[in-house]
Amino acid sequence: MKIGVLSDTHLKHFPKDLGECIAHHFRDVDMILHAGDVVELNTLDFFADREIKVVAGNMDSWELKHRVPAKMVLTIEGFTVGLIHGWGSPAGIEDRIIQEFDALDILVYGHTHASVSHTRNGILYFNPGSPTDKRFASTNTIGILEIGTSIHSQIITI
Repeated sequence: MKIGVLSDTHLKHFPKDLGECIAHHFRDVDMILHAGDVVELNTLDFFADREIKVVAGNMDSWELKHRVPAKMVLTIEGFTVGLIHGWGSPAGIEDRIIQEFDALDILVYGHTHASVSHTRNGILYFNPGSPTDKRFASTNTIGILEIGTSIHSQIITI
């Protein structure tokens, strides 16, 4: 299964050029995960033709926070995936958010705007960064996870 991963879009709607760029990279994904800070619920209309799983972030609207959970656990191709936004300082964020879950194979998170893909204690920590904001990272990024008999991750600079 090929999964497009986003976080921290911070948009009320997708600008045409950004939308086309993301659509190109996500053209053959089976599912999309959004790790929060969507901001407005209608932003997700851009992905209406795809299965999308979303969690709320700290900057999301009241409406969005009351329609989507703060965290979720998915089973994909036999792997357990935790999806959460995160909170607080980027320092130590992974240690804080992993405490929100039982056993995981993959932890997808956002909040820091900086992309991450590394394995620690047998868990893939994956943050796609932000496709729109460069305040906390030098590049705009999105991610791809390919899950089958194994897990492959990719950070894409856009």
